[in-house]
Amino acid sequence: MDFAFSPEQEELRRTVRQFLDKTSPETDVSRLMATEHGYDTDTWHRMAEELGLLGLAIPEEYGGAGAGFTELGIVAQEMGRALFCGPFLGTAVLATAALLESADDAAQRRWLPAIAAGELIATLALPGMLAATDTWEVAARPAQTREGWVLDGTAGFVLDGHLAGLVLVPAATSEGTSLFAVRGGAPGLARTVLAAFDPTRKHARLQFSATPATLIGAAGGTGPALAHVFDLGCVALAC
Repeated sequence: MDFAFSPEQEELRRTVRQFLDKTSPETDVSRLMATEHGYDTDTWHRMAEELGLLGLAIPEEYGGAGAGFTELGIVAQEMGRALFCGPFLGTAVLATAALLESADDAAQRRWLPAIAAGELIATLALPGMLAATDTWEVAARPAQTREGWVLDGTAGFVLDGHLAGLVLVPAATSEGTSLFAVRGGAPGLARTVLAAFDPTRKHARLQFSATPATLIGAAGGTGPALAHVFDLGCVALAC
């Protein structure tokens, strides 16, 4: 088996490296780390429009490039090399993977094209895993009302949670771990920026108080998918 990168993958690396050399110099990294949002919007949109990086792992039918995780890993390596400041891990990796794993075509068609176009910053309020039971420790509590689902609870250290327009929140329903979508400006959602060990990636604490939410995929069907998304996130972070 040949583990060498293909010529196309090497060209992707060169293109991304040249782009980041120009848009993520050390002076800009230092400046952006100190800002509340932590990224440059113009660079973010150029990454989407000129390079297609935000939709790299998104299928073509949803406006993406339809590439694989190997290509996403190459981009992550180059971003690490340049200390790139931006919500790439939360949006292009975690949230995108969670939507793809949900098998919810309506949700995918609603949000993936906007992610690929650089119009939507998204994130996943990834919970911790309880090693003793191999289940997920979810902080949000869902309830179903006449108007629809609402969430209560707190999620800590959510990547880009202070600015995401879409927050994907795992929560425990009677059927098991389920995934919910919450709009960034939803009523009852409070967001607090937290100090982070790595200031190139911003984190926030999210507090939900009867916050309207939309169920994604089947109720109780998120556990195995969430484990896969967690693994992908760890690999991307290592890259």
